[in-house]
Amino acid sequence: MKNIPVIMIIFGGSGDLAHRKLYPALFNLYEQGLIHDNFAIIGTARRPWSHEYLREQVKDAVHEMNTEVNENNLANFVNHFYYQAHDVTNIEHYVTLKNLAEELDGYYSAQGNRIFYMAMAPRFFGTIAEHINDQNLTGNGFNRIVVEKPFGHDLTSAKELNRQITASFAEDDIFRIDHYLGKEMIQNILPMRLTNPLINNIWNSETIKNIQITLAERLGVEARGGYYDTSGALRDMVQNHIFQIITLLAMPEPKALTAKCIHEAKGELLNSLIIPNENEIAAHFVRGQYLGSDMTFGYCQEPNVAADSNTETFVAGEVKFTAGPLVGTPIYFRTGKEMREKKTQIDIVLKQKSNIYGQAHSNIITIVVDPEMQVYITINGKKINASGIRRQNLIYQFSSSEQKEIPDGYERLLHDVFVNDSTNFTHWSELKNYWKFIDAIESAWAKENETGQKPEQYLPYRMGPKAAEQIFDLPTEHWIYE
Repeated sequence: MKNIPVIMIIFGGSGDLAHRKLYPALFNLYEQGLIHDNFAIIGTARRPWSHEYLREQVKDAVHEMNTEVNENNLANFVNHFYYQAHDVTNIEHYVTLKNLAEELDGYYSAQGNRIFYMAMAPRFFGTIAEHINDQNLTGNGFNRIVVEKPFGHDLTSAKELNRQITASFAEDDIFRIDHYLGKEMIQNILPMRLTNPLINNIWNSETIKNIQITLAERLGVEARGGYYDTSGALRDMVQNHIFQIITLLAMPEPKALTAKCIHEAKGELLNSLIIPNENEIAAHFVRGQYLGSDMTFGYCQEPNVAADSNTETFVAGEVKFTAGPLVGTPIYFRTGKEMREKKTQIDIVLKQKSNIYGQAHSNIITIVVDPEMQVYITINGKKINASGIRRQNLIYQFSSSEQKEIPDGYERLLHDVFVNDSTNFTHWSELKNYWKFIDAIESAWAKENETGQKPEQYLPYRMGPKAAEQIFDLPTEHWIYE
């Protein structure tokens, strides 16, 4: 598709997300011709900017992300940007916004098409959605809304937000965005699983012993203490990024590569998600907080964090399903702040078979999502000049030229919004099941808090608390990535 006609309204147009991700991605899509002549972008925020000031900010954002820029293209691109100072709680401002959108629609022949992007504090999502509805901001063409995470704080708040949004938008027009689903190696999971007989034929609970997912972050909460202390690692990372990965790993093969069929397969899997009870949570889940060092603050000493906070900066746990190809297979996850290095890695551990050599280790399929982007299979082989078995990695990775071609996740996902492809976005039926799982963990931890139990403490730049080594079903199991 080329030159899609649309008016796009970005709530939070002066913010960091818009500057770092959205504006550079939109410029790339402009250069590809996906949007070109018949579009306009309205940035809104409380700041008293002008059209010209926003355009300069967009230019700066594009230059910061690109070493080479076609200045003529950039000049034409930014002329499609307009700014409207906007208080999302003031109904009169929505009237002004509507009038501007209609004026630009006529000027650019946008055919009544609208995309609304919520790129601001989540507490305003419901307010914006309600006023889009009661002030009739939608156009007479297509109307789509993009919602950043977090979508709610628990199942109850997520249901309320969903009610507010569905007053104006059909489920197929709601794009709950998770930038992890735009990452190259995440998008590689299904093709890798389904097109390789070597992998597809062993992708079952008879062959796979367990799967381990690590999302490690090197940094602490830094300036995000105020937000993070109301969220924690479980809501901030597990409810979205980690569950998206788990779903792609464990879902049955879809009937076709359409958004409808893929979401049906995901739904079938997630309806079988086992919600752990308190005993299972105590045995297979660990929460932690990073300590300080000579050079760093501990979590409870960070700015805007309560000194007696029980908010977890690390969580490890187990997920199981009663349906799908991996029925009953444990999927372990862990994520945390101030870990040894920034890395996202998936390890698929195959069951070991008895053999006459006796020294062989389990085969492991490893997917490195960040930062290297590679897949490798660890196999056993003969030592060259000695008796015994050695381990060797067979590696699939991108060349340097291929890496340059890989688009940013936001560019991919914005493209999908424009062409109305919801494959790599979260359906409400999926999100609802994620929240049921998260709420069960949070409820158990709230009871622990009442008894004075605190998160496990861990030293910065390690792999989390030692207790995370004890969450496995069997005492012989361990984390592959150490």
